[in-house]
Amino acid sequence: MKTNIFFYLLILFLFSHNVQASEGNKKIDSFYKAKKILSEIHNEKPVTFYCKCKYNKKKPNLESCGYVPKKDLIRSSRIEWEHILPASHFGREFDEWKYGHKKCVTPKGKKFKGRKCAKKISKQFRKMQADLYNLQPTIGEVNKLRSNYQIGIINGEIREFGQCDIEISNKKIEPASEIRGDIARTYMYMEQSYPNYIKFENSIKKLIITWDKNDPVDYWECKRAKKISKIQGNSNHIINKRCNKKF
Repeated sequence: MKTNIFFYLLILFLFSHNVQASEGNKKIDSFYKAKKILSEIHNEKPVTFYCKCKYNKKKPNLESCGYVPKKDLIRSSRIEWEHILPASHFGREFDEWKYGHKKCVTPKGKKFKGRKCAKKISKQFRKMQADLYNLQPTIGEVNKLRSNYQIGIINGEIREFGQCDIEISNKKIEPASEIRGDIARTYMYMEQSYPNYIKFENSIKKLIITWDKNDPVDYWECKRAKKISKIQGNSNHIINKRCNKKF
């Protein structure tokens, strides 16, 4: 029992102190621009992240993956670019998000804070928000209902979106097993790249380690990362390390 505890603590230490640090997104500070770039990158594989629906430009083919809208027909009919690690999970570390700023005032004199203020004032936040590694194409309704919920395991296999293998309940999201590793490595990359703003609880770190192990990188994940590194100006050392071993 003591050996298992020691091994788990060692894994957490190595996860938190990755030997090769990254500087994060160096070039893109516009979320709008990031979405345009990713649209071009994903032209090679236009498939939604969670449900594996084919899509053309900004419109998903729901029949291609058996997706059935839960209630929002408008957002179910469009593609949106979702932050795999929700923006609020790092945005709330910015003073502009928490408290606002003297320049965050509407034309009518009303003060505001949150994401809108952080985006207006902080270049660092804009770069984190536009980090291409953390964005994936998603059916709009899934993006909406996922909200800023944390990943986790949900009891049962409730299907609320037809054949799409995703559960959203009690402020948790459980994705399909074949993309859990992608999510885990995105979380690892974000924590490694922006350690001053992102730190996960041990329970999340344990889950991430398990998901990364059980769902290894595939060819598209590796190719996508290479394309992004050329455009964004920084490498994803988490993915690269695993790709170099597999391919």
